Amino acid sequence: MSAFFSPYRHEFVRVGACVPQVAVAEPTKNGDQVLELLAKGDKAGLALMVFPELCLSAYAIDDLLFQDAVLDGVVGQIARLLTASKKLSPVFVVGAPLRWRGRLYNCGIVIHRGRLLGIVPKVFLPNYREFYERRHFTSGEGVRDAMIALAGQEAPFGIDLLFAAGGPNEFIFHVEICEDLWVPQPPSALGAAAGAEILLNLSASNIVIGKAQMRRLLCASQSARCLAAYAYSAAGAGESTTDLAWDGQAGIFEIGDMLAETERFSATPEMAVADVDLGRIRQERMRTNTFGDNARLIGEAAPPFRRVAFDFAAAAGELELRRRVERFPFVPADPAMLADNCYEAYNIQVQGLAQRLAATGLKKLVIGVSGGLDSTQALIVSARVMDRLGLPRSNILAYTLPGFATSTQTKANAWRLMKALGVTGAEIDIRPAANQMFADIGHASAKGEALYDVTYENVQAGLRTDYLFRLANNNGAIVVGTGDLSELALGWCTYGVGDQMSHYNPNASVSKTLIQHLIRFVAASGDVDQETAAVLHDILATEISPELVPAGEDGAIQSTESIVGPYALQDFNLFYATRYGFAPSKIAYLAWNAWHDVERGVWPPNTPETARRAYGLAEIKSWLRVFLRRFFEQSQFKRSALPNGPKISSGGSLSPRGDWRAPSDAHAAVWLDELEKNVPDAG
Repeated sequence: MSAFFSPYRHEFVRVGACVPQVAVAEPTKNGDQVLELLAKGDKAGLALMVFPELCLSAYAIDDLLFQDAVLDGVVGQIARLLTASKKLSPVFVVGAPLRWRGRLYNCGIVIHRGRLLGIVPKVFLPNYREFYERRHFTSGEGVRDAMIALAGQEAPFGIDLLFAAGGPNEFIFHVEICEDLWVPQPPSALGAAAGAEILLNLSASNIVIGKAQMRRLLCASQSARCLAAYAYSAAGAGESTTDLAWDGQAGIFEIGDMLAETERFSATPEMAVADVDLGRIRQERMRTNTFGDNARLIGEAAPPFRRVAFDFAAAAGELELRRRVERFPFVPADPAMLADNCYEAYNIQVQGLAQRLAATGLKKLVIGVSGGLDSTQALIVSARVMDRLGLPRSNILAYTLPGFATSTQTKANAWRLMKALGVTGAEIDIRPAANQMFADIGHASAKGEALYDVTYENVQAGLRTDYLFRLANNNGAIVVGTGDLSELALGWCTYGVGDQMSHYNPNASVSKTLIQHLIRFVAASGDVDQETAAVLHDILATEISPELVPAGEDGAIQSTESIVGPYALQDFNLFYATRYGFAPSKIAYLAWNAWHDVERGVWPPNTPETARRAYGLAEIKSWLRVFLRRFFEQSQFKRSALPNGPKISSGGSLSPRGDWRAPSDAHAAVWLDELEKNVPDAG
């Protein structure tokens, strides 16, 4: 298979957080356990593996830590691991007690391909409640620029170490130990500021009720603050239960998201595995200028780090991606998160429009209602705005504006919705005005010819907007926009005197895929009665169409998605192109992982069976090509003149005053060339 199907080709690095089944003060058995997990990690294509604190001796052995037999046995196992690692691909970190200059240190031992890369001592030694580490260990605080002789090798020793993989799969990692994470400024924060992208924590961490969630919170928040990945491994089965218990919690986090976690309280060895997205981390750091500012300040105040370089090359060939990729980046599959997102999005829309209407001093809204998704959501928001401002819903002047291709169904749905919401509804047939304009400009359709070109479509779209603005003038109102984020991305709107323009657009930052779920959310929220909910479900079941061109002889209506592509894919492309700036080949790779198997992964709640379909790589590539051309080359001028509207999701908005600024005369060649060069035609 092509290298395209390896995560390493797309700036992912496979990380494992390991929980061996330790034996109390038995270094040889503990070495066996580490080697078994290393073999599994090597077979699974891992690049980096972290083991628990003091896992070569066990953590809860108290004064046995001072026994030379135990300490010598640990050194013997380090030598054994060094030898065995010559045939293993991953770089790994194991925990061990080590003597240095007459003192005992709690250390992370970093090994790769037979080489002792470095040793990092623990800084913050807990000596409260059940912890007595200062009885045995010396803090590594202040240990910098030092070296240590161990197992026949000399290696850097200190808290000033970063480990940098060179070669085709570059990454940089930092090591800290257990309690180091629980302080206000963990050492990993300094490591991240100095360039570490992956932060490792070797932990023992006994379990008490509620502690597991606190660990998750700490790891997730540290990965978010540091814009990094954080891999955490805690001691599990086999540790002494004389006074404590151990759950073996290990997890991998990335910029606040948990990617993987082991089974807790397992009686067997466990390993959490995830592919960490270094491309995402690097993009976030590059974009978040305050991260760079803080890193500079830290660097000026703190002693420098030493970088320990080593070569790493991932195994060639196909590897299955080990992380979940949401099919709908704007629509989480988790039901609780989706409900929360819909609640927030709906209320952001309401708050934005309410504030704008109040600021104008006006009391009325004008809106065009087509019976489609976007105008439905905008009308729901408008109704809620009136409720919030204490104004009658009759102050919403809603118009259906049928044209040459308006279907009976959508027009009926528009009227049902307007009546159900209690707004002032009216109808203006735009066909007479359109025919007059066709005649005035000399369009062939005025003579009866079936010329359904862009002029034919835009005359209708423009007339609708023209009517709405003049109606607003005549009634002392503002025009509510209805177009959504997906349409703006694809340029699927009529510029100027068309649906691109309004006085305020609450939908401007809402993707088409999210709008469907917002409507479902409102239908189930209790904010609307059963009659309105029924109308909403009928609208959701209607095919997306601009209804500007009459149906063909076969009865087929104009289909938006047959022209611009499936919104499911185009919203996916939009998110990763604008939020992270990923190359087209990486977007295609992620889309393939999300979409090639209909049975794989989780679908958002209430996704209709008809919408649950798969897309192969050829189809993904074809529609991505359409997206790149339309987004980067053809439609930016429409986004450069957007009306106001609130930013809603972390996927951003396309307002030139917000997340997206771009020239209107760019070409898509660089993106299209990258797509053709690096994405196979089938897979």
